[in-house]
Amino acid sequence: MEKRRIAILGSTGSIGRQALDVISQHRDLFEVELLTANNSSELLIRQAIEFDANAVVICNEEKYSEVAEALEPHYIKTFAGMQSVCDLVTSDNIDIVLTSMVGFSGLASTVDAVKAGKTIALANKETLVAAGKIVMGLAEKHNARILPVDSEHSAIFQCLMGSAGAPIEKIHLTASGGPFRTWKREDIAKATRAQALNHPNWSMGSKITIDSATMMNKGLEIIEARWLFGTPGEKIQVVIHTESLIHSMIEYADGSVIAQMGHPDMREAIQFAFSYPFRLSLDNRKLNFAELGNLSFFAPDKEKFPALSLTYEALEKGGNMPCIMNAANEAAVAAFLREEIGFYDITDIVGECMAGADFAADPSLDEIFETNELTLARAAELIRKTAGRRSL
Repeated sequence: MEKRRIAILGSTGSIGRQALDVISQHRDLFEVELLTANNSSELLIRQAIEFDANAVVICNEEKYSEVAEALEPHYIKTFAGMQSVCDLVTSDNIDIVLTSMVGFSGLASTVDAVKAGKTIALANKETLVAAGKIVMGLAEKHNARILPVDSEHSAIFQCLMGSAGAPIEKIHLTASGGPFRTWKREDIAKATRAQALNHPNWSMGSKITIDSATMMNKGLEIIEARWLFGTPGEKIQVVIHTESLIHSMIEYADGSVIAQMGHPDMREAIQFAFSYPFRLSLDNRKLNFAELGNLSFFAPDKEKFPALSLTYEALEKGGNMPCIMNAANEAAVAAFLREEIGFYDITDIVGECMAGADFAADPSLDEIFETNELTLARAAELIRKTAGRRSL
C-alpha cells in the first residue's frame, strides 16, 4: 500500500480528531496534506504543527492572522474562508478528502473534490441528503470513489463486500435509540439540552448528538444509504439495537443476513475508508464474544420519534424535499441547543417547513443552494414564533 495524502475538512471536530488519531498510528502510510476548521484556531494550529500539514484553512476569516502568524515559522501555508477550502481540495497533492464538516456547509467543497476525481471519505451525511442524486451523478461522471465513514454505512459497505454482487433484499440500519429510548413521550417533551446531549453509547459533536436523540440522525442515514447503495427507501429498515455492537446488516433474498460488528468506535470506519481495500491494525478495544451477553433488537416508536416518518415522507417525495427537511432540522437543532425551543419543537418546525415549501422535482445544484437558504429563513421565522410562545 502506497502512502496516501489526506485532506481533513473539519479537523477540529469529533471525526477530524479521531481521523488524526488513526493517522498517528500509521505515519508510514498516511500523510496530512490539508486541515480545515471553522473557528477552533488554537486546536487547528496544534494539529497542523504536530502532523506537519502542508496547508490549513481557517474558515472564520477574522482568525486568519492568528493562525498565519503561528504557522509561518513552520512553513505551513495558511488560507481563510470557505472558498479556499473548495479551491484546495482539488490539489494534485491530495488523494483522499475526509468530509467531516458539520451539516450543509460540507456540500460545496465535497462537490469540488468529486469533480476533481478525489476519493471521498464521506462523514458528512447531509451532502447526500440534500443533493444525493446530483453528487452521485457527478461521482460517476468524474470517476470519484465515495467511501462511507458513518459507522452504519461503513458496516453496510463491508457487508456488501461479501455478497458476490447479490441484490439487496433489505438493509437493517441499526440505531442505539439515543438517550430517550425508554422515556415516555410526555417526559421527552420536557427534555432539556443537557439530557439530550447525554448519549448512552457514542461520543459525538453536539449537533449529531441531538439528531440521535430525535432520531433524525437515523433518518438522514436512511437517505444517505438510499444514494450510496442504490436501494429504495422501502428496503431500508431501522432497528433499535441498544448495545451498538452490530453497526448494520444486509439481508438477502434467501433470508441470510450478514452483519458487521465492533465496539462503538468511529476510528474503525475512518481507518477502513483511508486504507480501503486493505485492513490495518488499530489500537482499539476488540470484541470478546464470551463477555457480550445478550444482544437486543426492537422496532423504533415513530410516535415518540416523528423524525423517522418525516424522513420517509421526504424520501418518497424526492426532489428538493430532503434538502428542505435537512435545512429546517439544522436551524431547529441550533435553536434547541441555544435553549430557545423545546425538544419536540424541532420536528414540528421541520414538518411545517416541509408542508409549506416550494417543491422542485428535479432541482439543479444552484436550486439546492437556494432551497437551503429559503428554508433556513422560513425556519428562523418559525423559531422566533415558537420561542415567543414559550416565553409567555
